[in-house]
Amino acid sequence: MHDPDGERDPQAFFCTDIDMHPAETIATFVQRWQVEVTSQELRAHLGVETQRQWSDAATARTTPVLCGLYSMVCLWAGDVLTTSHLSYAAVWYEETSFTFSDAIAAIRFELWLGNNLSRSPPHRKRQIIPSDKIRCMYYALCFAT
Repeated sequence: MHDPDGERDPQAFFCTDIDMHPAETIATFVQRWQVEVTSQELRAHLGVETQRQWSDAATARTTPVLCGLYSMVCLWAGDVLTTSHLSYAAVWYEETSFTFSDAIAAIRFELWLGNNLSRSPPHRKRQIIPSDKIRCMYYALCFAT
């Protein structure tokens, strides 16, 4: 691939599927960027691949839970963060979107200052969570990717 402006060096992209069209190869390479960023954020902020458990089974359980936590933070932050919030950017660097650090900060702020950790009011009618929803949450946490 050549840069039409000549500002960057030519690059080669390889694929083991010889029937794949070159445009598909480039599109697949570009889609991989999201996976790479997610993996980097998981390592940097949640400590994936730095667990210090004593057994392989414990390590095998921890990574999916951390992936589930990452997903939950992203989903919750999607509700909490709006365009009216300012991200924590340095003066010389203007951010156009929120980072995972911004999402964690917003969730912490919501938890610490919000009314999320209050106790249930007395004499409140008991609500039972349906077992299919509990099973769905369990599988989401256990098999998060």
